Amino acid sequence: MILLVQKFDKFYSKLENFHHHKHNHQSQALTASLEAFKSHVSNCLNKLSLSSKSGFEIPSFSWIQQCFELLPIINHAFAKLVVAIDYPVSKWEAASVDEYLKYSLNLLELCNSISSSLSHLGKARLSLAHALSLVENSSLSLALKHLKPIQPKGLNKELRFQGNEEIGKPRCPNISKQAVIDQALVVMQGMVFWVCGILMSGLVGEAKPYLEMRSSGGRFVDSWLPGLDLRASEVIVERNGVLKEVKELDDAVASLAAAIGTGKSSDEAAEELKRRLEVFEKLVEGFGKEVDCLFNKVLAGRNQLLNGLGQQKQ
Repeated sequence: MILLVQKFDKFYSKLENFHHHKHNHQSQALTASLEAFKSHVSNCLNKLSLSSKSGFEIPSFSWIQQCFELLPIINHAFAKLVVAIDYPVSKWEAASVDEYLKYSLNLLELCNSISSSLSHLGKARLSLAHALSLVENSSLSLALKHLKPIQPKGLNKELRFQGNEEIGKPRCPNISKQAVIDQALVVMQGMVFWVCGILMSGLVGEAKPYLEMRSSGGRFVDSWLPGLDLRASEVIVERNGVLKEVKELDDAVASLAAAIGTGKSSDEAAEELKRRLEVFEKLVEGFGKEVDCLFNKVLAGRNQLLNGLGQQKQ
């Protein structure tokens, strides 16, 4: 009988060690997946930081476009993480599903705000192009009425998209798939909102959007790339977010108006304004297409998720 008990204890001990080893292996795999996601996001920010040497001197259209291109990359990295740990949305806790749906809705709203700002810049370009045609037709006095600096469109409401950081806080010492999703959600939201703050400040020509949204992701940026958030903040506040290309257009408009006002030859100034308007048109249209593409992808993914959740409840 004693021998039987000893054999049973030995077997139970081996079984316990097996489960403990298996659990440790799973925890390590989950931790590695989460760290790989964070590393990918950090590398993206690092590229932004490396390209920001010129971008942070005067924010430019090309630089904020690079910022925007981070958004689908971060979203794709999160989707890859979900697949890597084999934890589809159908298994998530309700609070995490709600947080992801709120995040996607906020991102759609941000895309609409970006599109609205681009549309405003496009209309301003058309007005200046009309002024240029009046100059070419020698209607100089009428052209002067339209040769005005671009007035960026202010925001109609505050941009305070703050993720729920409570869902990202560990609730037990052992990492789980749910914990990985929650922590990744917090990181994704923080990074995306931080980047969008820079974007919107550049497009509307004021620091307010960045200052409102930096709280969402500034701490992540500072922990991964110390000084990047501070440099962005200093330059955006100092230059009030005005884009280099907008300033260059305004300077060209001022030069042409001055030439007309003093009766000097305006041919050279008109050519310069025409050249800058053509470049500006391509920038605005190209950026607009990228924004529309992201909007459609996010909307399609959100609708697919909602449809799936609806079918589960039936």
